[in-house]
Amino acid sequence: MANLISSPNQIIKRFALNGWTFLVMAIALIIATPILFVFSSIFTNSGDIWQHLASTVLKDYITNSLWLMLLVGAGVCLIGVGTAWLVTMCRFWGSRWLEWGLLLPLAAPAYLLAYAYTNMLDYFGPVQSTLRSIFGWGSVDDYWFPNYRTIEASRSLGCNPWRSFFTIALPLARPSIVAGLALALMETLNDLGTVEYFGINTFTTGIYRTWLGLGERAAAAQLAACLMIFILLLILLERRSRSAAQYYERSSSIKRLTPFELKSWRSLLALAACLIPVILGFIIPAGYLLQLTLNNLDSVFDGEFVDLAQHSFILAGITAIAAMTISLFMAYGQRLESNWFMKTAVRIAGMGYAIPGSVIAVGVLIPVAGLDNAIDRWMQATFNISTGLLLSGTVASLIFAYLVRFLAVAFGSVESSLNKISPNLDDASRSLGYGSTSTLWKVHTPLMTGGLITSAMLVFVDVMKELPATLVIRPFNFDTLGIRVYQYASDERLAEAAAPALAIVLVGIIPVILLSWRITRSR
Repeated sequence: MANLISSPNQIIKRFALNGWTFLVMAIALIIATPILFVFSSIFTNSGDIWQHLASTVLKDYITNSLWLMLLVGAGVCLIGVGTAWLVTMCRFWGSRWLEWGLLLPLAAPAYLLAYAYTNMLDYFGPVQSTLRSIFGWGSVDDYWFPNYRTIEASRSLGCNPWRSFFTIALPLARPSIVAGLALALMETLNDLGTVEYFGINTFTTGIYRTWLGLGERAAAAQLAACLMIFILLLILLERRSRSAAQYYERSSSIKRLTPFELKSWRSLLALAACLIPVILGFIIPAGYLLQLTLNNLDSVFDGEFVDLAQHSFILAGITAIAAMTISLFMAYGQRLESNWFMKTAVRIAGMGYAIPGSVIAVGVLIPVAGLDNAIDRWMQATFNISTGLLLSGTVASLIFAYLVRFLAVAFGSVESSLNKISPNLDDASRSLGYGSTSTLWKVHTPLMTGGLITSAMLVFVDVMKELPATLVIRPFNFDTLGIRVYQYASDERLAEAAAPALAIVLVGIIPVILLSWRITRSR
């Protein structure tokens, strides 16, 4: 009799778990749709346009993209790994401040740095103007200026800081270094504003020009598919680096390591090495944008600036809330039933973060346009009414592209917060008669407030800085701060672009503060 009574409860519980599985699988399928459409475009006949691209510019796209990846990767490894070692394992004057100061360049998107430095170093910029006033130079005929447009165990064995770095710390940190390098290279391939501003042909600029300039959807999708191959190779490289070797702490508790004390000239060299990326990557461009903004206060903070800020905040706010909610459902569904299907669905839903915004834009517009055309044909055949484009070029399409691109950012924070909650609370909640949904809302969500807010903030900032997807999908007369900065800078009007650019930089400081706080807490 007991088995007969408990059997319906088991069926209901199993149905609830399957419901969560179905929800996560449905989310993953919807989020992966743009990426799948881009992949399927490889087999699409694009006519003569692909042969034209292959014989003219495709070689430049591949060559320039590879050179950018190579040079950026070398710079990231040299500067990032070197400064990280100095502020983590060495102590010198200012090292504690530089631990978070080195994160400040993250707040400034690459295209803003390109615009600021180009304007500063131009003929009428402050650098050349100052040089001419000091040395009395009259024109470019009087001087030449470059054209800017074109650990503990090792120490006990007697290792010095350099030997400890190369023999112990560097091999141990290899997985993290490769992961960070892969992220930097993905951002390099995603960039549009910088490379187009400097006239460098890459896959991202090619996709943008082929879609909007030539109007060739199939060829643009095939270029996007080629770019995805680059990204997949980076992902495989990162995965390979993590699976090749595993490193573990021998002790159950982690203590802060005793740092190397740097004195005299070594301290000065370490300070200079860490200050250079902070000054060049944040202080100088942010200060220059601030100066331009203050010099044009009467013209920059007008009604247009308010509208641009409003559009940006609306898009970022809606996307952040949606990403946080969807991530909560996905993380909780994985907690309830962590099977192979669930893990696969979560991986599929999160792979959009590795895909450039231009690729996702193409992948969103193709199925959305197809759906619009199908609805229009059906309405004409049934009611003799033309609906036109219902979804293409709308805010809804743009928000969907943002979700595809940044859902993984929100999911990481939400999953981390949920994993910190003991499973005993789930059992206690069930014993009190709460179902899985009630347990999520009444038990888990209040305990995850900090993680949920963090996930929303990270997505909010990423949306504020995103340029390629916004540039392609945005509705007419619905510009954002990033779009206006791009347009003004393209027209050599950086003074007007300074205020929107500075607003993006200030918003970008939020995740820097959160990241710095988390690093400090982890130590």
